[in-house]
This record gives sequence, C-alpha cells and structure tokens, in this order.
Amino acid sequence: MAGVRYTQIESPVGPLLLAGDEAGLRQIRFAQGKQPARVEASWTKDRAFFSSLIGQLRAYFAGELERFDHPLAPAGTPFQLKVWKELCAIPYGETVSYGELARRIGNANASRAVGLANGSNPIPIVIPCHRVIGSNGRLTGYGGGLAIKEKLLALERGQRRLL
Repeated sequence: MAGVRYTQIESPVGPLLLAGDEAGLRQIRFAQGKQPARVEASWTKDRAFFSSLIGQLRAYFAGELERFDHPLAPAGTPFQLKVWKELCAIPYGETVSYGELARRIGNANASRAVGLANGSNPIPIVIPCHRVIGSNGRLTGYGGGLAIKEKLLALERGQRRLL
C-alpha cells in the first residue's frame, strides 16, 4: 500500500493502529490478537489525517455514535467485499449468525466462507464483524479476541461500564 498514513490511539479495548490513504481507511489493528498492530516501513505517521475518524471512534466508545461515516477502502476479494458491505448493514446493538449473513448475501450455503471473510475483515469496529455470532447464540472467533468482542457487544447494548 503506497502512500499509507497511520496513527496509533488508545481505546477502551486497548491500543489501536489506524492505517489509510486518500481512498479511505484501510486497516484497524489491535495491539493484541490474530494480526497484531505492526507499522510498515513505508508508512507515514500522520495523526491529523485521522482526526475525523478518531472523533468518531471516541463517540462510538462513549455510546454516542451508532454508525461511522468515514470513507473506507478495505482490500479484499469481491466475495469478501460483499460480506463486509453486508456487515455494515447489521444494525447497532443487533447480532446475526454466520448462516443468516450468508442468506443475506444470497448464498445460504456459504456460512463457512462468510465466516472466513468475516475473520479477514481489515477494519474491525467500523465494519462491525463483532456483530456476527454462532447459530447457537454463542460468541465465536474475533481478531482482537473474544473479550474485546464481548466488550463491543456490551457497549452496543448500553453497558458502557464494561469498557
């Protein structure tokens, strides 16, 4: 990714690395998790570039923002992009199963592929992959860990004290 800018911020779910370019936000990475935050040598530190997004993230964590409107530019396959777009349609505070998400994108038999695409989401929180749960109602994998997924869902249920 050429021309990428980045910054790191503190959040109630731990440090976050934000990376993007003129096309939009490309990544949010947790300090811990499946893909720990790592700054690429070619990236340029630029906190001011992310000022709007940082404000939106703060409002989200304060329980004052339900939908982000920052430009997004995730890199993925056409199928992943379709899944990520559908993730953004899951209302704040609600959850759906992988099977339901597969039905919503028009392929009821693709729940495993949907799970893989969900797990590959490069922009967690903003693209709310934390809103997808198992068909039995249990929390399943999350790039930042299940504890963070649980905190994000609690926040969206109005339980900010858990953050």
